[in-house]
Amino acid sequence: MTRFLLFALVALAAYAQAPFESFLAHPLLDHEEPLLDVQVYTGARVPLLPSFTTRAQWDAYAAKLRQRVLNEVVFRGEAAKWRDAKTKMEIEPPFAEGDGYTVRRYKMEVIPGFWTPGLIYEPAGLMAKVPVVLNVNGHEGNGNQTPYIQTRCINLAKKGMIAVNPEWLGRGQLNVPDQVHYKMNQLDLVGTSGLSLFYLQMKRAIDLALTLPHADATRLAVTGLSGGGWQTITISSLDTRVAMAMPVAGYSSYVTRAQWPQLDLGDSEQTPSDLASVADYTHLTAMMAPRRIVISNNAKDTCCFRADYAMAPLIQAATPIYTLLGAPARLSYHVSHDAGHNYDVSNREALYRALRETFNLHFDPRDVNVDADIRPQEQLRSPLPENNLDFHQLALQLAKGVPRAGGATREKLRAVVRFKETKVEARQSGTDQRDGIRAVYWKLRLDGAWTVPAIELYSGAPTATTVLLGDAGRRSLAGQAREEITAGRRVIAIDPFYFGESHIAKRDFLYAMLLAGLGERPLGLLAGQIAAVARWAGTERKLGSVSVRSVGPRLSLAALVAAAADNKAISGYRNSQAYSSLHEILEQNLSVDKTPELFCFGLLESFDIPQLEALAKRQP
Repeated sequence: MTRFLLFALVALAAYAQAPFESFLAHPLLDHEEPLLDVQVYTGARVPLLPSFTTRAQWDAYAAKLRQRVLNEVVFRGEAAKWRDAKTKMEIEPPFAEGDGYTVRRYKMEVIPGFWTPGLIYEPAGLMAKVPVVLNVNGHEGNGNQTPYIQTRCINLAKKGMIAVNPEWLGRGQLNVPDQVHYKMNQLDLVGTSGLSLFYLQMKRAIDLALTLPHADATRLAVTGLSGGGWQTITISSLDTRVAMAMPVAGYSSYVTRAQWPQLDLGDSEQTPSDLASVADYTHLTAMMAPRRIVISNNAKDTCCFRADYAMAPLIQAATPIYTLLGAPARLSYHVSHDAGHNYDVSNREALYRALRETFNLHFDPRDVNVDADIRPQEQLRSPLPENNLDFHQLALQLAKGVPRAGGATREKLRAVVRFKETKVEARQSGTDQRDGIRAVYWKLRLDGAWTVPAIELYSGAPTATTVLLGDAGRRSLAGQAREEITAGRRVIAIDPFYFGESHIAKRDFLYAMLLAGLGERPLGLLAGQIAAVARWAGTERKLGSVSVRSVGPRLSLAALVAAAADNKAISGYRNSQAYSSLHEILEQNLSVDKTPELFCFGLLESFDIPQLEALAKRQP
């Protein structure tokens, strides 16, 4: 009898919840609709490179833009102090000799307590100053040991140049869990640019290279594949000590990235917060002028930045500037038809030819087979301190003592999350009714850009409304919807950007990062959408007081930010499974690829959950 009664109660509960589950599961969006919304929104907001009529105009613009990128994107927060910090470098004697060259290990302190290793390949018996080539790595798991990287560096040394090869963050010897690039955004949360570590490593590597006795500071080149191509254009455009650059399959315009999401949307360092609000990669390409740049892409690339779509917009943007400066021949490109994502013979020989021409050198530009000289990883590693810092440790250090007292105002919050009051155009797309519950289906168009699906549920004539949302999507909220309606309230269940039916099917978090790169904040976008729905329900439709109920830590934070930023629209909020402190994001060691909206730049500097709750409860 007891078992029968239990089954009966379970069946009764399921029956009571059944209409809500059916209503909330009703599809409202086309499968591609969320993707197309974000593609158009992001691609249309990438800044364009202006036109110029005189060299003086361009020089002034380029100098100002270079400083803006450095000051407004790279060196924010604690990074401004890191830039000027006194750091150390150690160069070992040669540990290996080849036919006409030597290899040395080095290690350098990027910021106090954070060391990275590298290698120096030099021609044997140097007597005069020679060019230096900084060889920056990409995402190769083996880092400096990767055979094609060793091949290129050995060839450069055998051809009479110094090749410096720094290990990249998160790769090779630095391939540790908390140096994964998606952990960089933990620094963003506490108001310090994680990009600064990448930039400073490149800058310090140049500093080290130019201390070498036979390094010619006037003949410095940078090259690399993939993430190394990104490093190449980044340091070369911003550090005018670089005389020549050859990025290989490493970057494209943000417009291109938005349109080719399966290929080009890059890691955290490639799409840092706010860069795309200041400059596109078209700008960085033009900023090389009048210095030499060879843009190389692969025709058969299986990874990203394929030649057929990535190259032309960069050449198109930079050509007028090189022409204006009287140096059109210093802008060129190379297309490799070798298979895959590579820096193989075709690309290497293009590099050697460009170096020979640019620096007036005399050597055979053909690639020399050095397979017998490729060394194992254990020979190339330089011992690092046992307590070497990483992104996570740095973020935890910077989080001590934050949020700082004062400044937790509604105006500051709106500025930090880039909150916008959004207009709603409501389009009804059907109705339904069952068991005394009426459902109205809506597609809410926000500012003509975003489509938010909404299911309105009510019984009788309620005088108050609850906007309902959850991390698992509105389909998971049948129980909460039933509770609200039983309590005499109307429910509007929504899936805002990125969640539920508004989820982007593939590479979703990269679009959230691109929004932050454009100067917006995914958290602020979510909060703005929630507040806009509340305002539409309460002000436009006169559905009584409007509160928000959320389930899950992520959308509970967005709902709390919405209530704190706009408590005219939202009369109250209720959440479950929410964070009690933003410090939990760091303590749980989360990463931007899993929870992109949580890493809102500078949020934890001024606000934690108690400050947000106080603002949400304060009268307008």
